[in-house]
Amino acid sequence: MRRKLIDVQIPFFIPVWRRVVVVALCFGWALLEVTAENTEWAVLAVGIAIYCAHQFFLAFDPKEK
Repeated sequence: MRRKLIDVQIPFFIPVWRRVVVVALCFGWALLEVTAENTEWAVLAVGIAIYCAHQFFLAFDPKEK
């Protein structure tokens, strides 16, 4: 089994509320950076939020491990 660099599909994230909180925090971070006019950090935060949302809600299989 090949390990990914950023593996977010771990048993810690089986409860849905934890996944929702992480994605919300990432989008909140992006909003904070937009209001502070830090475009580069905002883009990074949105990218992380989108990646987490994909991994947590589309690709996540809690029964896999």
